[in-house]
Amino acid sequence: MDDKKLTLLTVSSLEKIFPDEPFQPQAEYTGADMLLNERFSFQAAYCWEGPLTFKAGIQLSGALANDVIIRQVGLAPSELPIFPDGDDFVLRTTPGLYPDPLYSGISDITLLPGQWRSLWITVPAECSLPSGSYDLTIAITEENGTVLNSCTFVLERLNARLPEQTLIHTEWFHTDCIADWYKVPVFSEKYWELTSGYMEAAACYGVNMILTPLFTPPLDTAPGGERTTVQLIDVYQEENGYTFSFEKLERWLELCERCHIRYLEFSHLFTQWGAGHAPKIMAWEGSPANGKKEGCRQIFGWDTDAASDEYREFLEAFLPRLMDFIRTHKLQDRCYFHVSDEPSKEHIPAYLYAKKLLESQIGGLPIMDALSDYEFYEQGLVGVPVCSNDHIRPFLENHVPGLWTYYCCGQFREVSNRFFCMPSQRNRILGVQLYKYQIHGFLQWGFNFWNSMLSRYPINPYCVTDAACAFPSGDAFLVYPGEDGPIASIRAEVLMEGLQDMRALQLLEQLTDRETVLALLEEGLEAPITFNSYPQEAAWLLSLREKCNRKIACLVSERQFH
Repeated sequence: MDDKKLTLLTVSSLEKIFPDEPFQPQAEYTGADMLLNERFSFQAAYCWEGPLTFKAGIQLSGALANDVIIRQVGLAPSELPIFPDGDDFVLRTTPGLYPDPLYSGISDITLLPGQWRSLWITVPAECSLPSGSYDLTIAITEENGTVLNSCTFVLERLNARLPEQTLIHTEWFHTDCIADWYKVPVFSEKYWELTSGYMEAAACYGVNMILTPLFTPPLDTAPGGERTTVQLIDVYQEENGYTFSFEKLERWLELCERCHIRYLEFSHLFTQWGAGHAPKIMAWEGSPANGKKEGCRQIFGWDTDAASDEYREFLEAFLPRLMDFIRTHKLQDRCYFHVSDEPSKEHIPAYLYAKKLLESQIGGLPIMDALSDYEFYEQGLVGVPVCSNDHIRPFLENHVPGLWTYYCCGQFREVSNRFFCMPSQRNRILGVQLYKYQIHGFLQWGFNFWNSMLSRYPINPYCVTDAACAFPSGDAFLVYPGEDGPIASIRAEVLMEGLQDMRALQLLEQLTDRETVLALLEEGLEAPITFNSYPQEAAWLLSLREKCNRKIACLVSERQFH
């Protein structure tokens, strides 16, 4: 008698499947539709009742078989899933193993008795299949080829295309973490190759603005501490002042353009949380013009008062040269500056000094900074406010133009975020909110922050996912370091789905009008969607996209007919 049994079923990308608990899908999910140029994912969930089995095979067949990417959903540990005073809209609050990394290049899997696991199946945005209905059958086999079970998913590709993303989106990009993990010298050819791979991955997930380290960013650094130097500007200190070389910035710009990163977000020119000091700045002694280039040393940092004459004189020498670079490359509408991240009320005098100094040199280009107090904006502290999504209401009520939003570890009650412990619909709902409130930009601080809090030491992100018990797991990074480049996460994929929701709603608005789309969005809801109140069911999001897609396809077809 054969006592082996494999349960295998297709489920949506919004399910999180844990190995240590029974799995019940939120709804049957055997088919869906998508637009031609979007990225679409679903999962094949399986549970094995039988002996430990190595090298079970995966077979794909059907019309989609040659056009999908298949990855294994891996598990990552979390010691700090959520702060103790969080809300109830989480999957669990206990430490343990959470589904997150997506491992590619798999040809077989291990079947672990009694554990639910899943495969992540993606139709990439580059898929060239025309509109039509396509099937995919996933079979899991024994090593000898015997089929243990199979399941089939039917995907309809609709004859319409998402518009380009208008949202400016930055996930802070930490090249020091890349250099530290791979143990490569900063600005070596291997460093540039790795940086290119991570930049391409960021662009794939909707990032179109990149944190650009003119000088080593003074972010998440303990006072008196420092992070690996990644300064793009070569500074030369001479008897009569400073000269600058922009060769590395030129190469960075070329890399951005190759990876389809449009916007440059220049790293902060004053330290985090108050603008009290200068960032770490290294300089060569001598001048490259006459062949003299001697030792490199630090000339500014934690021991430099932000309001010192020395640092003011440095910025007054540097910023005009940077503006020459910007104008030469016609980047005026693609560059944003930072003063200091997340200032508080006690920092207002220091912040205002720093902002006025910066404004005097940059010819009206935008300055953006994260803040949560509307009074800061009223006082004119920040031209482009980047407001946390749990403090955004007064900014919306006062119709602040060009408004940005962000979340980080502090946004863990009611609002959207992307922690391991949160259901994926809480991650994806952000796209609907960005559309409804016509948000101009979105910022998150951790694309690949693989350090402890305050960067006291590097961590292994496969072992430590909470910055050494400082931030809930999922806050500090969206990607893991693979052998030669990034390994994506469930959270990166689902966030991208949210951005695609936003673009689909924008497309429907182009085909109809805004009132029609808002009515569709909130049809049948008891209360309007806000940043802290929204439908919590995965099925609602899936149904919304299906309704939106069908209306788009119908309207596009009508236009083509006429």
